[in-house]
Amino acid sequence: MIIKGSDDQPKILQSCYGNVSRSGEHFVPNHTLSYVVSGRNDIYLNGKTHCFGEGEFRFTAKNQLAKFTKYPSATEAFKSISVVIDQQTLRSISEEYKLHQQKVYTGETLLSLKPVPLLQQFIASLSPYLNGSGELNEIITRLKVKEAAMILLETNPELCDLLFDFDPPGKVDLKAFMTQHYKFNVDLNRFAYLTGRSLATFKRDFEHTFHTSPSKWLQEQRLKEAYFLLKEKGRKVTDVYLDAGFKDLSHFSFAFKKTYGVTPSSVVP
Repeated sequence: MIIKGSDDQPKILQSCYGNVSRSGEHFVPNHTLSYVVSGRNDIYLNGKTHCFGEGEFRFTAKNQLAKFTKYPSATEAFKSISVVIDQQTLRSISEEYKLHQQKVYTGETLLSLKPVPLLQQFIASLSPYLNGSGELNEIITRLKVKEAAMILLETNPELCDLLFDFDPPGKVDLKAFMTQHYKFNVDLNRFAYLTGRSLATFKRDFEHTFHTSPSKWLQEQRLKEAYFLLKEKGRKVTDVYLDAGFKDLSHFSFAFKKTYGVTPSSVVP
């Protein structure tokens, strides 16, 4: 179930999966408050896997690349509730309450939050809407998103410098970023934005750094990762192509055979 705001972007989401599901956007565009009702949610972000179980809250900062795997429990489907805190809401809070970024935020961008009463009561207040038809009044939706932001500021005041940072990502070390994030299947425009560059500058800097084009380098790195997972880890082809950064199985199989001369399945020991 998804409850949407006026711009047709999800603001409150309820996930439910009876089977293990690799899901979620690889690009996280907005700050998000999430709660695991049942099951477990593993998140791969910044080179680490973070696990969140039943009854746990988390905060995920915007402008990040992440992979999600959702596991049901032994007796229940995986269920979670997420509130997407959009930039429009945060700008209105900043203007109304004169809240502004004071310094550059240097803390973690994926936080496990203490299950304090304010957060627990907020999640409970969503139940009448989430258990209904899914049609939530636009005004109520924005009020609940605003409430979530205010609770975060009350319970985790250090997030003020993160929530009210409205600048685009700054320029980062291209080699370090791409080496860590090449397995994410996002387009070059997204990589350029996240590294603080225009697309033209990204391509120029990339070729200067790696001495090849971004598209060619990305495919080479993803194929090397896939080969390692198949040959050394004995992983299934149907799992490997997604984990290595390919979106389509047929394209992966074609590119793999063209590079290594054999099909992916023949490499598995």
